[in-house]
Amino acid sequence: MKKKAFAALPLALSLALAAAYPGSALAQSNEELLKELRALRDRVGQLEDKLKAAESKPAATAPQWGMTPQQVQDFNRIAVKTEALEDAQEMMGIKNLKVSGFLDPTFIYNRNNNSAGFQLFNKDAYSYDNSYFGMAALDITKEMEGGTKWRLTLAPERGAGASFNTGSIVHEASVNIPLGDLQTRLWLGQIPDWTGYEITLPTGNKLITHNLLFDFTAPTAYTGAVMDLTINKWLVKVGLANVNNARKSSGNKTPALIYRVDYAKGEFQGFGFSGLHGKAYNYAADAVDANGDLRFAGDNGRDTRVDLLELDAYFIRGDWTLQGQLSWGQQRKSAIFNEDGQMRDATWTGVSALAAYKFMPRWEMVARADYLSNSKNGGGLFGYSSDDGRNGLGRGYGFAWDDANPDPDVASKGANRYELSLGLSYLFNANTTFKFEYRFDGSDRAVFMDQNGGNWRKNNHLLGTSMVVNF
Repeated sequence: MKKKAFAALPLALSLALAAAYPGSALAQSNEELLKELRALRDRVGQLEDKLKAAESKPAATAPQWGMTPQQVQDFNRIAVKTEALEDAQEMMGIKNLKVSGFLDPTFIYNRNNNSAGFQLFNKDAYSYDNSYFGMAALDITKEMEGGTKWRLTLAPERGAGASFNTGSIVHEASVNIPLGDLQTRLWLGQIPDWTGYEITLPTGNKLITHNLLFDFTAPTAYTGAVMDLTINKWLVKVGLANVNNARKSSGNKTPALIYRVDYAKGEFQGFGFSGLHGKAYNYAADAVDANGDLRFAGDNGRDTRVDLLELDAYFIRGDWTLQGQLSWGQQRKSAIFNEDGQMRDATWTGVSALAAYKFMPRWEMVARADYLSNSKNGGGLFGYSSDDGRNGLGRGYGFAWDDANPDPDVASKGANRYELSLGLSYLFNANTTFKFEYRFDGSDRAVFMDQNGGNWRKNNHLLGTSMVVNF
């Protein structure tokens, strides 16, 4: 009786469809409709075979694993239904699909900026432009048959893509393909920068703001191809990519060599180093003179040579967490001092250290200190090639070049920066963390513009609190 019911199902479905939608879009050609009905019949037949096999097993009449025959039958029915659900997930494309995300509403008080308020989805709301607080992100990952991993992370206004590709909400869009085995992979797409011990997304950082090296010396993202190798405790990434650019402009054809090497001595101790060597966008080469003409148009394009080297490490022991970073970098012809028509190299060196201690199971104290040496040729950092009173970079004191009485000695002195942050975090529940931070920024020159009084300062103060909620 059951077999006859299954056999009649395709015919019943076809008659029902024809009656419900006569002459409509469902009225496909006879051949197409016949193919669909045959496929449905085959699917029903497969489910029927599984049920018959489950009912005909010896376990249905004899106890197994300490179960009664009725319990074994129930177990077999559950197994068949589970397989059917897995098949349905695979057909709909949601097998091994994971969706996660977070929201990071933040309140910031900035003395020199003369501002206080909530920050959310604000691309340029705080002087230190790359700090990336006040974010929201949706992360979609999927592992496909054969080990291929696909990832799309969307972050309105604050994602890595928004920094170099106007209007983009894409933070990461990449695919990771195994080559022969799962330990050797090809990584392609838009990939966020991997420099240092801090990451862009606030869910992985202990403080609200980022350190000076993250904000002012590191790339934002790469667009290209990377080989990803796992060798015992070593993880090696090396590739070719555009730096901070979705595509190269006319006349700029050279990608950069990028690499990252990590060694993990267990889960709680390790180190890594990274580097970048090649060409990237040069903002100094795009400057204009008093007449509105490109000051350095004769230098054939706006990409110049960049070399970055960085070493970072972490150590976790009990309630203590220690992290550190050393960085050195230079970019050809991108220094701030260029008023005499000469393009000079920008060079910088930086160090950052962070210590955190959990004095209670849910409470953690955090301290971070940074120093950035950037006095040569008037200063200049990766992506910063002009005096900047909002971010506290350059020659300070409201510097202005005097054509009548030029002073190269004054124009060649840039600011050395330092920063100290003290923070406190509270783990409210498994998905919610409250953060508090006081930050003091200082410099050996008056490079911070006081928006309230109109004068120049050697320091700035910030207070912030945020709530990071993830799912």
